[in-house]
Amino acid sequence: MSTWILLRGLTRESGHWGGFVAQFQAAQPGRQVVALDLPGNGSLHRQRSPADVDAMVVHCRAELARRQIVGPVHILAMSLGAMVAVAWAAAYPQEVVAQVLLNTSLRPFSPFYQRLRPQNYALLLRLALWGGSPELWERSILRITSNGTHDSVLPQWLALRAQHPVGRANAVRQLLAAARYQAPAHPPSVPTLLLASAQDRLVSVACSRALARHWQCALQVHPTAGHDLPLDAGAWVVAQIDAWEKQALAQAGIARKAIK
Repeated sequence: MSTWILLRGLTRESGHWGGFVAQFQAAQPGRQVVALDLPGNGSLHRQRSPADVDAMVVHCRAELARRQIVGPVHILAMSLGAMVAVAWAAAYPQEVVAQVLLNTSLRPFSPFYQRLRPQNYALLLRLALWGGSPELWERSILRITSNGTHDSVLPQWLALRAQHPVGRANAVRQLLAAARYQAPAHPPSVPTLLLASAQDRLVSVACSRALARHWQCALQVHPTAGHDLPLDAGAWVVAQIDAWEKQALAQAGIARKAIK
């Protein structure tokens, strides 16, 4: 049985996928969908977060071994999770069938002001320096990352925060890992699909466009969704991945016929 591994971003956990996991699983019959937590987040919130992405790859590989999940695997990831996916595929391409990256940004392909849009600086700095209530934090994150109306999401996120609080030191280490990571200069050796949002208020869509240009890989852009694509446009994400996989299979069939 083949497996899809789902990875979230900075201080976010597997629970933040919400109903998308079941939605994606329904579109992947015969495959298992596994949402992993990175150390310091979710069920692993008491663990120390690594301060570099490569160590997060080590954790993910060990977790698959612990769960007796035999690869190679497909990876669907966003934000910091997408960096982990890229590092994983670069170091161990034989373990990764394909990767789908959502609204990601990577050094050295995009400048800092595109990787974190300037209109967010004041809010994030204010929250970091003076803190705020859990509701203020989660409401702010929701406002930055979603362009939809999701009344039920805030209570869910607050419950996740109460159950699995991410320590400030772990948040800093994750931020450091993301800031330090630099993707390989060469394109990925595994099939890669980029999905992005034209109206992303956290990370500029220019970052995904730059990656697609440098890597010569597929890119699809949603016209209205926010940074959290699975939340704002989960059905669109599922449809894009399905279409991309079918196209890849068709191209592989054409290649096999040409060889014969």
